Amino acid sequence: MSMPQTTPMPLDTTSGMPLYRQIVVILTNRLNAGTLRPGDVVPGEAAVCAEFGVSRITARRALNELAAMGRVVRERGKGTRVLPFEASPAAMKASLDGLLENVGHMGRVTTVKVLETRNIPATAEVAEMLELEEGAVVQRAVRVRALADAPMSYLVTIVPKQIATQIEGQDLSRTPLLLLLEEAGVQVASATQTISATVADAEVAHALTVPAGSPLIEVNRLVRDADNRPVEMIRVLYRPELYRFEITMRRVTAETGRTWESEAPDHLRSL
Repeated sequence: MSMPQTTPMPLDTTSGMPLYRQIVVILTNRLNAGTLRPGDVVPGEAAVCAEFGVSRITARRALNELAAMGRVVRERGKGTRVLPFEASPAAMKASLDGLLENVGHMGRVTTVKVLETRNIPATAEVAEMLELEEGAVVQRAVRVRALADAPMSYLVTIVPKQIATQIEGQDLSRTPLLLLLEEAGVQVASATQTISATVADAEVAHALTVPAGSPLIEVNRLVRDADNRPVEMIRVLYRPELYRFEITMRRVTAETGRTWESEAPDHLRSL
């Protein structure tokens, strides 16, 4: 099958992301979206040069990286073709609304390596989020969570110093921080969470064993206690092939008419 027509996408020369990585991200998005299907011919080096206005070396590096990722195969005389690809069957699933349930389940099926735990002065942004004075002492912990020995997520958690003292000496590699807080008597009551997309910088890429510039799922969460005080802020970067959000919905009748209502998946609700 010949390559389907695609709309050229300009590259951003001011973003700091190497041009070849931008091309890898664009082509990967086409693969994920089904624009390029297994067996399809991927743009060759000359076509990549023409579409993105890059050198032959940049085009070759982008296509070689796609091949190294197992998304395409490059064969002399046959060009570059899309390989069948599915997310790992062991990929972690989580519901959008099962906060504590997700944490407990994840703690049982994954392993954690603590990269850093230290006290630092709160930046203006952190101070605003945690409702502290700028410069107040907070505890910052950096961890990598693995699924079946594959690094899955890069976690940065920040808690006020007075909260951190309640779990001092506890092993963050064995029990999720949120559960440690609850075990210490913190009454976790609510959380605000945002989900977006980002790319891996050099530090995160090294920790997750992915190329710099790889697409990641970004989750930011602010947790509050029963008195509505912020007790934890967390930023998690997930490898999308190893982690995905899942929500179960049912069709219901409401005052405004037929609509969708979410419910926690059974495998999380029963935990």
